[in-house]
Amino acid sequence: MNRRQILITGLLGLTLSAIPKRLISQMKHKKIKPKVLTEGSVVGIIAPATSVSDPVDIQKAMQVIRHYNLIPKISENLLKGSGFKSRSIEERVEDLHNMFLDKDVKAIFCIRGGYGSAQLLDKIDFNIITNNPKVFVGYSDITALHLAINKFSGLVTFHGPVMLSAFTNYTAEHFRKALFSAEPIGEISNPDTINGIRPAFPFRTIVPGISSGNLTGGNLSLISSLMGTAYEIETEGKILFLEDVGEEPFRIDRMLTQLNLAGKLEKAAGIVFGRCTDCDKVSDVWDYSLNEVLDKHLSKLKIPVLYGLLIGHTPEQVTIPYEVQATLNSDKGILNVIEVSFE
Repeated sequence: MNRRQILITGLLGLTLSAIPKRLISQMKHKKIKPKVLTEGSVVGIIAPATSVSDPVDIQKAMQVIRHYNLIPKISENLLKGSGFKSRSIEERVEDLHNMFLDKDVKAIFCIRGGYGSAQLLDKIDFNIITNNPKVFVGYSDITALHLAINKFSGLVTFHGPVMLSAFTNYTAEHFRKALFSAEPIGEISNPDTINGIRPAFPFRTIVPGISSGNLTGGNLSLISSLMGTAYEIETEGKILFLEDVGEEPFRIDRMLTQLNLAGKLEKAAGIVFGRCTDCDKVSDVWDYSLNEVLDKHLSKLKIPVLYGLLIGHTPEQVTIPYEVQATLNSDKGILNVIEVSFE
């Protein structure tokens, strides 16, 4: 064995040592795709993060389900579990497992994000998900589940609205296109609506260019929180999409600094930073604006970088599949999903 082989073997050993033994056997390298969703399908509703108990919120979720002519199945612990706003970890994991095991359920929709999804990760049996692939949708705090499921089950999941999202016409159209069609999603770009003399939904090219790769990403705060764990994001050769809400520029800087120091930014094939709502607050500890922070970290990268797509915490919101092939054209503000998301 030469020095290079010894080094590779050593690095592999260090990598595996960071992953709990029970998870090593669950690591999947084969991509698994769910079946396309159809009208009349049974859809499981779960709350893996903050619980939802208000009848008005349940009513809002049912309005979404009815709009798409689906049949709802509310998880057992969503309304009847212990606690007030936070069900126990065991109850939330049980609901997740049961929905994947239920043969009648064809898709799983998260009713909201909030806080707490990461608490479930080391309790999930990913083999259950691998053996029962189905559509799984959510965003924000649900990012923790997406990254873990992608890594340890291989399932293609969907970063998209939760049931309490606004579901504007734009959001509803993209949701249907992503989940109810066996064709590739195709081009994703902001609406060309004009507000006075300027675009209502502008984008900004930070680094021009075109690149391709599998999609990964999600909420920046959750991605940052999982660094150094078995569930941290893998970005090499991928198009990384990021989103957040209500974070001051210095906090965005802190999280991007962490990803930069970990090599996660430079290894990506391209980066899309979604419109960050309420992320430009005046702070007494930092005088950079959000876009100055983004330029500081992203403008020197040798990959295409785009800011402003409607990903995440915006009323108009796209649905994006994980781990399928896409092309980013940062000059034109277009993310083109070219691979089919379903088997």
